[in-house]
Amino acid sequence: MEQITNIVNAINGVVWGPLMLVLILGVGLFLMLGLRLMPLLKLGTGFKLLWSGRTPAEGDDKAGEISPFQALMTALSATVGTGNIAGVATAVFLGGPGALFWMWCTALVGMATKFAEAVLAVKFREADDKGNHYGGPMYYIKNGLGSRWAWLGTLFALFGAIAGFGIGNTVQSNSVAAVLEANFSLPTWITGVALMVLVGLVLIGGIRRIGQVAGALVPFMAITYLLAGLGVLAINAAAIPEALSLVFTYAFSPVAATGGFAGAAVWAAIRFGVARGVFSNEAGLGSAPIAHAAAKTKDPVRQGMIAMLGTFIDTIIICTITGLVIITSGLWTSGESGAALTSMAFAKAMPGVGNYIVTFSLAIFAFTTTLGWSFYGERCLVYLFGPRSVKPYRILWIIALPIGATLNLNFIWLVADTLNAMMAIPNLIALVLLSPVVFRLVRDYMAKEVAEKEGKTIAE
Repeated sequence: MEQITNIVNAINGVVWGPLMLVLILGVGLFLMLGLRLMPLLKLGTGFKLLWSGRTPAEGDDKAGEISPFQALMTALSATVGTGNIAGVATAVFLGGPGALFWMWCTALVGMATKFAEAVLAVKFREADDKGNHYGGPMYYIKNGLGSRWAWLGTLFALFGAIAGFGIGNTVQSNSVAAVLEANFSLPTWITGVALMVLVGLVLIGGIRRIGQVAGALVPFMAITYLLAGLGVLAINAAAIPEALSLVFTYAFSPVAATGGFAGAAVWAAIRFGVARGVFSNEAGLGSAPIAHAAAKTKDPVRQGMIAMLGTFIDTIIICTITGLVIITSGLWTSGESGAALTSMAFAKAMPGVGNYIVTFSLAIFAFTTTLGWSFYGERCLVYLFGPRSVKPYRILWIIALPIGATLNLNFIWLVADTLNAMMAIPNLIALVLLSPVVFRLVRDYMAKEVAEKEGKTIAE
């Protein structure tokens, strides 16, 4: 086992090494410049489309299974998870406060990446005889790049189906079980069984049920956590200027060892900021477009503008709140890491309440992440083996939850992290090769928008 761990560690060091981090940031920057900063300039439009997307546009009812709003909530259900609570804390613990700056950079260029992913997912999706829509990197690789690139889509689907059991299943149930045991002395196996039952009940209804549950839970959990975090920052208001100064200073300068903090080079801030940022918002990973491909829409660009909000909400808003709570508390030098560090930071500002807020948030985040990733894994398996593979996959998915809750998952965390990077590689290659399609669709959309405005002006 030690030899296997060393081998996976070596692979992890390569796939999350300088080349991957440059690739993720580079592709995002390339798309952002190619789109002429459109994801940033159209942020407000994206939120308007999200609000109106609660119900499909006229004529779009049969163009997918869930509303554009539910598609984003399903994608957010998978992205807003332990990465927002434990991942941010780990990034700060390993890379220092400067890691938060590099998480922001990942998110800003990641908005363009997420936009392009969703545009291609809707453009190149397929529909079966029953009207179910299938899409994501494996489909836009196959249908957009042609049969000679199909092997790349197969690799993505294979990595995605396996990675889901790590990032979206066992890691999530383990995190929930650990915090509930720490705060309420609840045996881990009870948490595992409870999750198995709850997730099983939702999965029976497929993507429509997942979309309904995500549409209700995700906004509630995100707003609750956001308000709690803002409450802590209000209490720590005097420390915010210094915290921001630390973020920008240590993004470009090494951090000396202090207290329980071991110190960190600038490279550590970049590496862990980008890696944890991608783990949290999944921009470039290729997972979110699988959900957006199921949206009831005929317009890829409109869905892309809704999709890019996922990165903004996840990292620029939620991860920033977590990071600033930790840094303003002063506990980032305590030597603690992960969810325990976040819990301590909340509890310091809100004694007797803060740690329970983190526990509750983590439990809901992890539950919805499990739902979102179950759908991603299913779609990957359908691509590989057809619709008959769904039922066995769901059974395995449900069984894995209590197993993950009761095991030591250091090795599974490592494998999941490695497979995430291996999912990203074929997806990022496809995004670059298909970028002319994205740019053309956006130009056509903008030209149509201008023509409509001119037509209205003449009519008036």
